[in-house]
Amino acid sequence: MKMLFWIGLVVLILGVASFFIPVPHSETSGIKAGNINIGVQTTHDERVPYWISGLVMVGGISMMLAGNRAK
Repeated sequence: MKMLFWIGLVVLILGVASFFIPVPHSETSGIKAGNINIGVQTTHDERVPYWISGLVMVGGISMMLAGNRAK
């Protein structure tokens, strides 16, 4: 059951990192007329909502506790 503890630790670290590291998102839009293709690609960073990050952290902590208790 130590594996559950380590997986929970990784999930907890990912939850903490999601507070600070934005997720890049890009969109491409354009017009194609015959052989001519005109397009614009935009990129922007989006953050994960705080409540999702909190749920991931709580899940990681609970996995760590479950892995620690099942000795």
